Amino acid sequence: MAASKSRLCAELARATAVDEVEQTLAAFLATRLSPRARLCVGLSGGRDSVVLLHALDRLRASGLAFDLAAVHVHHGLSANADTWAAFCTALCRRNGVPLDIVRVEVPRASGEGLEAAARRLRHAVFAERPADWLALAHHRDDQAETVLFRLLRGAGVSGAAGMLAERPQAGGPRLIRPLLDVPRSTIARYAEERSLSWIEDESNADDRYRRNHLRQAVMPRIEQRFPAAAQALARAGRHFAEAALLLDELAQGDRALLVGARGRIDVARFNALSTPRARNLLRFELRLAGFRAPETRWLDEALRQLTTVDSRSGTCIATPDGEIHVYRGELYPVRHRPPVPEVAVPWRGEAEVRWGGDRVRFTPTAGTDISRRLLASAPASLRSRQGGERLQPDRRRPARTLRNLLQEAGVPPWERAQMPLLWCGERLAWVGGIGVDAAFACLPGEEGLALVWE
Repeated sequence: MAASKSRLCAELARATAVDEVEQTLAAFLATRLSPRARLCVGLSGGRDSVVLLHALDRLRASGLAFDLAAVHVHHGLSANADTWAAFCTALCRRNGVPLDIVRVEVPRASGEGLEAAARRLRHAVFAERPADWLALAHHRDDQAETVLFRLLRGAGVSGAAGMLAERPQAGGPRLIRPLLDVPRSTIARYAEERSLSWIEDESNADDRYRRNHLRQAVMPRIEQRFPAAAQALARAGRHFAEAALLLDELAQGDRALLVGARGRIDVARFNALSTPRARNLLRFELRLAGFRAPETRWLDEALRQLTTVDSRSGTCIATPDGEIHVYRGELYPVRHRPPVPEVAVPWRGEAEVRWGGDRVRFTPTAGTDISRRLLASAPASLRSRQGGERLQPDRRRPARTLRNLLQEAGVPPWERAQMPLLWCGERLAWVGGIGVDAAFACLPGEEGLALVWE
C-alpha cells in the first residue's frame, strides 16, 4: 500500500512538472500575444530549446492562436555542427514547424572571446527574424548562474540584474524568455515525461569555460549548504533589476536637465554632477548608443578626461566599441561603424541602397525633393566625400563649399566622412544631412524622390 502511494505521488509530481511548463508558458504568452502573432524559437537542439518548442507546439495545437517558427544558428565551431542542424531540421519537419538555418562565421581573434563573439552573432541573427517575438529557453538555473557569474566579474547593478524576461531588439522582434522562472529539474522531467530526444553540445562539458565550471563544480557545492541557492540568486537578480530601473530613471531625469541645443548632453553641466551620478548617466548614455557595459576603471578614466575639456575641445576617448567625442561642448558617443565604400555605388532605381553600415532610401514624391527626370539625365551613383565639393541648396544664394555648409549645419567631423553624396554624372545632386542641389529640385507636379540617409 505504501509503495503504491509512493508511486502515485511520484507520478503526480511528474505530471505537475509537465503542467508547470505549459501553464507557465500559457500565462506568459496570454498577456503578450495578439491573435496570429508570429513567434520564433531560438532552437539549438539542446534539451531546453527542444522542450520550449514542444510545449509551444502543444499550446498552439490546444487553440492558442499564434504562428510558430524556429531558427537554428549554425556557428560551425564544433565538428558536430552539421549533425545538430540536421537534428533540428528533422525535429521541425516532424512537427510541421518552419525552420531557418543561418550560418555565421565566428571570429576567433576578435578580442571579445569565442563565447561572446558567438553570442553577439547569434543575437544579430535573432534581431533579423521576420517575427513579432523571439523566444529563448533560458530557465531559473541559467539565471542564477548568470547573476553569480556577473557578480564574480565585478558587475554593477545593471549587470547583476541578469537576463530580462522580455526586452526589445532594435528593428527586430521582442526577445522573450518565458521559462525564466522554471527550474532546470522541471524542464528535465518534462523532457522525460514526453519522451523527447535532443542533442548534447560537447562544449557544455568543457570545464575550461568559466560558465561551465560554475555550473558543474561551484553551484553543486553551494547548493549542498544552501539548497535554495538558485532560487535565491534568481530573486536577487530581480532585485538588482528593480534597482537598475531606478538608476535608469535617475539618468533620464539628469539627461533631460543637461541636454544642449542639439539634443546632446552639455559637458560643462555634466561635469557639475556628483561622481556617482555622472558615472550613472555616462553608463546610461553609452548603453543608449549601443555600447556594451563598460568597466568601472574605463568609466572613471572617461570622467577624468571629460573634466579637462572646454567648449571648443574635440576630445575623443576611445573604447572597445567606439569613441566618446566632444563637439561644440556636447557629448557624442559614437559606435564603430563599417567603412563606407571607397568606390562609387551605382543607383539604378532601387528603393534602398546600402552605404557601409547605413542605408539611403529613395521614396517617390510628387513636386518635392529631387527631380526623377533630371536624375535620369546621366548615370547616378553614391560616393563618399573627397573634398572641394560645392552645393547650392538655395537657388537664391550662390553655390558654397560643402565644407562651409557642413560647419554651418553643425555636422560633427566624424559624420562628414560617413555621409553619402549622390552624383548625377559629374554633377553633385544631393548630400546626406544637407539636402538637394537647387539645379536638381523637383518642379510642381513633377515626379520626385525623397532621399533619406539612415
